[in-house]
Amino acid sequence: MQLIRTLAGWRPDLTAYREVEEAYRISLKSLARRYLELHDEIADLDDMIEAIVKDLAPELLEQTAIGLNSAAQLLLTAGDNPERLKSEASFAALCGVSPVPAPSGKTVRHRLNRGGDRAANSAIHIIAIGRLRLDPRT
Repeated sequence: MQLIRTLAGWRPDLTAYREVEEAYRISLKSLARRYLELHDEIADLDDMIEAIVKDLAPELLEQTAIGLNSAAQLLLTAGDNPERLKSEASFAALCGVSPVPAPSGKTVRHRLNRGGDRAANSAIHIIAIGRLRLDPRT
């Protein structure tokens, strides 16, 4: 971050843009300033998301290994599809984490569900990995 701030504070000679070294300086300053702007914008949006998630589902954040981004994604998935949520199984299917029957003759097998909301699936995967590390019950 210190390097980015240094680059953003540079004062290259804007009239010497045809020289390679000055063109690099102009480009680096421009990129560094844009990076800082985006970094600040992301921080502001993260604060807003945190406030919304804490307001809507504080008990979700209290669970082991459920972070702000994962909780926000699960709330988005549930909020976009309220008519489809009738049980835990329907939410699992919506997130693509439910088993799908794949029988073959007399053998009854299950395969992974490849459908559903991939972002919610990813959030559940991250939560599961965190719970494996942090929660002995898991």
